[in-house]
Amino acid sequence: GCGGMQAMSASSPIQKCNDFVVKFANVNGSGSASANELFARAVIRMGVPVAPRNIFPSNIQGLPTWYEMRVSAAGWLGRRGGCDLMVAMNPQTWDRDIAEIATNGYLVYDSTKELPASKFRPDLTVLGIPLTELCNREYTDARQRQLFKNIMYVGALSALLDVDFDEVTKLISEQYGSKQKLIGANINALKIGHDYALANFACPLGLRIERADMIGDRIFIDGNGACGLGAVYAGATVSAW
Repeated sequence: GCGGMQAMSASSPIQKCNDFVVKFANVNGSGSASANELFARAVIRMGVPVAPRNIFPSNIQGLPTWYEMRVSAAGWLGRRGGCDLMVAMNPQTWDRDIAEIATNGYLVYDSTKELPASKFRPDLTVLGIPLTELCNREYTDARQRQLFKNIMYVGALSALLDVDFDEVTKLISEQYGSKQKLIGANINALKIGHDYALANFACPLGLRIERADMIGDRIFIDGNGACGLGAVYAGATVSAW
């Protein structure tokens, strides 16, 4: 393939705009959920509806967790089974995660440690990013290495799926408000991932986000948040944890 992209099959990779599923396979307690949600919010800032779902079968740190998002121009479509792009960050669930990717789909993974060819599928477009290596080179603190690994792949995805990089950095600035140090560190991690993808892969992929105006005055909220707001608007006080 071109630009470091390893397309193993003769058939062509999936081509879809504003309607596809991205799934993240992570380890619980790694800070991945907030990074994945950041990416979902960036898609909404592009004016395209997205329906994310955080799937955590366990509340025990170190056990598997998934985050799935359906980008949908229709605005009301949710999960459909399978995914077009998998961000596989958990060796424990690797085989099942790879099996879930649609035919001729895409796989993004941490290529720091070399994996045998038998671990892949011949129809997939494989995008290896040495995330652990990049983080270890950049950070000395163990927790930072863990957290920024997620932020790096969000930066890479913004390049791969054509999400405006400025929208992602704006969200980081909003999230951390006056904490300049945190803003700078996160944007640096985003940039490392973004630049790596641009330098090594043909961006964007067959999957891409095209700026649109499909959101109107809707907001990004989950059911728990909506219930809490409803209680406040109804005049109740709310305690949540």
